[in-house]
Amino acid sequence: MTKKIATGASLVLLSSILLSACGSSTTTTSSTSGGTTTTVKSDKIYIPVISKGFQHQFWQAVKQGAEKAAKEFNVEITFEGPETETQVDKQIEMLQAALGKKPQAIAFAALDSKAATPLLEKAKASKIPVIGFDSGVDSDIPVTTAATDNKAAAALAADKMAALIGNEGEIALVVHDQTSRTGVDRRDGFTNRIKEKYPNIKIVDTQYGGGDQLKSTDLAKAIIQAHPNIKGFFGANEGSAIGVLNAVTELKKDKIVVIGYDSGKQQLDAIRSGKMAGAITQDPIGIGYWSVKAAVQAIKGETVPKNIDTGFHWYDKTNIDSPDIKALLYE
Repeated sequence: MTKKIATGASLVLLSSILLSACGSSTTTTSSTSGGTTTTVKSDKIYIPVISKGFQHQFWQAVKQGAEKAAKEFNVEITFEGPETETQVDKQIEMLQAALGKKPQAIAFAALDSKAATPLLEKAKASKIPVIGFDSGVDSDIPVTTAATDNKAAAALAADKMAALIGNEGEIALVVHDQTSRTGVDRRDGFTNRIKEKYPNIKIVDTQYGGGDQLKSTDLAKAIIQAHPNIKGFFGANEGSAIGVLNAVTELKKDKIVVIGYDSGKQQLDAIRSGKMAGAITQDPIGIGYWSVKAAVQAIKGETVPKNIDTGFHWYDKTNIDSPDIKALLYE
């Protein structure tokens, strides 16, 4: 009897080994910002897509693009990010967990352009292609980065600001952060253009609100109170722009020109009503789509350009409903 049991156990173990050895079955974990996980098994290529957050409609549009590419190229993705864009440590934990699943490639939008470097080096050592999207890193490890040319886009916002305030006066910036490439490039693109082309415009303050509407509102209020003659604000992402708009509205400073970045329902409504002068829109669906498409190309060993410029446009109430712009807006 003992011998039969031992033989049976051996067969079960052998079957288990054979099952695990054959096929390319991949176990993936689908995550949301709330931390809920669902385990699924798939024979498809697995690519985790780690964003900077979930709190803005922008990221939902990026997710839509990533899912579109996953369906088109028949790959399995997970899309996740921390609850807010200040949680660098949590994003690093997500990156580490994703690498632990041994994906064939990974797409990553860094909250901190330097903090992720050790893990990206680990990915490179494991021959896992890294695709940057939206926000690059200070490293040559990513095969490519699918993103807006944020410096050029912010420079266009600066030109629009200058025209709207008559090329003179005091202005300020509320930026989402000073650690990500998007935060740094939008700040510098706007600031440098003003300094280079508009000597009669003075930037009196630049503050960082973490992309949080409430914090950005408080920062903008403080700037307005410290500089009562301020003529304009640039909000460098969705949360920053809405925060500035709230401050201007609450303090009844409707003559202050507000220029934003990204879209989303609140910004669209504000631009249609004239409360916000205009904004830069990216192509978030295109960013998500290209992050997955480039990952598939890298896995197959195809040539991928070092940078994928996904484009940007200025929109205001004169063109917000035009077909070309409407396709890039999201609610």
